[in-house]
Amino acid sequence: MKRIILLASIISLAAALTASAAEPKETWTASCARCHGADGKGQTNMGRKLGAKDYTDGTVQAALTDADAVKAIKEGYTDKDGKSVMKPAQNLSDSDIKGLVAYMRTFKK
Repeated sequence: MKRIILLASIISLAAALTASAAEPKETWTASCARCHGADGKGQTNMGRKLGAKDYTDGTVQAALTDADAVKAIKEGYTDKDGKSVMKPAQNLSDSDIKGLVAYMRTFKK
């Protein structure tokens, strides 16, 4: 009986941890697409206003390291004049952020 309870507890914990990690596409849609676009081109009204980069462009992707992308998501991003153009992401785990960066990489054509 103790084994069954322990096993059930472990399965419940694993399910809870799995459910807490959002799918990268869902996170992108909820947190990034308003500016960067669902397709990563940055051609939304807000994206054009803020100068969002086109992540379908291989040159743009090559110039952006994963570490820099993670930093921008975690800390936000300011333009060359020091103006905040992207706020830090809230309530995203390191795993969620890593997934976002990997998802962003899929836009490259």
